[in-house]
Amino acid sequence: MEWRIVSKKSLVVGLCAGVLAIAFEAMSVSTAMPAAADDLGQKELYAWAFSLFVIGMMATTVIGGRVSDRYGPVIPLYVGFGVFGVGLMVSGFAPTMAVLLIGRTLQGIGSGLINIGWAVVLAHAFDASERPKIMGLFSTCWVVPSFVGPPISAWLTRTLSWHWVFFSVVPLLVVAAILCARPLGALHRGHRFDADGEQPQPVPYWAALATGLGVAALQFAGQQFADAQGSLPVTIWISLLVGAALLFFGVPPLLPARELRDPSPSQPSHRRSLLAVLGARFLIAGPFFGAQSFLPLMMVEQHGWSLLLAGGLLTIGAVGWTAASWVQSRSISWLPRGRIIFVGNVTLAIALGMLAVGASTPALWVGVIAIGWVIAGFSMGLAVTSTSLAVITLSVPLAQGRNNAALQVSDNLGSSVLVAVAGTIYAAMHPSGNLVLTYGILMIAMVVASIAGIAVSSRIGPLRHVS
Repeated sequence: MEWRIVSKKSLVVGLCAGVLAIAFEAMSVSTAMPAAADDLGQKELYAWAFSLFVIGMMATTVIGGRVSDRYGPVIPLYVGFGVFGVGLMVSGFAPTMAVLLIGRTLQGIGSGLINIGWAVVLAHAFDASERPKIMGLFSTCWVVPSFVGPPISAWLTRTLSWHWVFFSVVPLLVVAAILCARPLGALHRGHRFDADGEQPQPVPYWAALATGLGVAALQFAGQQFADAQGSLPVTIWISLLVGAALLFFGVPPLLPARELRDPSPSQPSHRRSLLAVLGARFLIAGPFFGAQSFLPLMMVEQHGWSLLLAGGLLTIGAVGWTAASWVQSRSISWLPRGRIIFVGNVTLAIALGMLAVGASTPALWVGVIAIGWVIAGFSMGLAVTSTSLAVITLSVPLAQGRNNAALQVSDNLGSSVLVAVAGTIYAAMHPSGNLVLTYGILMIAMVVASIAGIAVSSRIGPLRHVS
């Protein structure tokens, strides 16, 4: 399969504009949603604005991967641009909460297609030496909205209305589509389906929908846990059971297909290495986001910080993430990619250990927690970027969409499961009023999960490029 690029520079700038659009939307909606709920009413539907986004994103990530492997990544990428843009406009003009939920669902659908399109374009349009640098640029594009997104969103909401938070993303999306048009057109024309290539069994569509619903059910349960006061409502247990059942049946078909050719006796199976990479991503994203979900609340309750100051702590973690993405693309490029993933898991366990120590001993200098969170962000920058590049390296051309979709499923699934675990601990322990015990056990649980990630990442082995 051969691909031809007219202008890589234009493509990179366009993709970065698209990343900025998605990131700004992600960082800004949480700020605008309370105002939208006050304006539109039906606050009982508030959580669904986020759950429906996840359902749409998870389902179309997998479907987009299947389409990318068959027809190339340009079709899902541009359909994603269009659907995401329509979703923004529907949300912006929404006269009722029901219409806003439709818009959020469309945004999730578009986001899933865009994310998988980016991953497959990265795999086919850039060589191995260029990909780490592109990933570093993407990380920078994510961290900028973490600084400016919430204040801009708050300003737009106060000055104009919450509607403009959605409208403001559309111009960035249009710029991205225009800049990418010519190089992606060449990419699409250069794509041809190689009937003689190694063709994995396609992912069934029902598995994509089941997984999206399962992750959304776990996310919904996690939100309920976080909001629970005293006894746990029955809806939490129903959500957990339904989510677990959907994932039990939906996830296995999404995993990398078995090799059509038997691996050499002297070489490890590509699938085995891929599964280790997916497991490492699950066990680094989960503990990180599980801790992140309750870190601001811990700082407010234990240390009397304002919400603004506690939110700023999360921002410095994003800076560490970006710094590590640049480091892995330059300073430690000599280190094998599997070892970088392992180092990322180890440093995350250390960082979360610092948070656990800080949570268990509130009298300790609070800088221990702040430094720990910077290290945690740095760990994510190493491991997340490296797992993405490892999947590209280990995947045959006709399985890039499928395997990158599996990676994103692992990321979202890990986050949902560990946030639910953290929420369970919080809901069970917090009513006692013992904050040291509540947050100490919560953070220790995240450390334990991260240590499991160290064990999994140690089994990745050498990453041999598959052509």
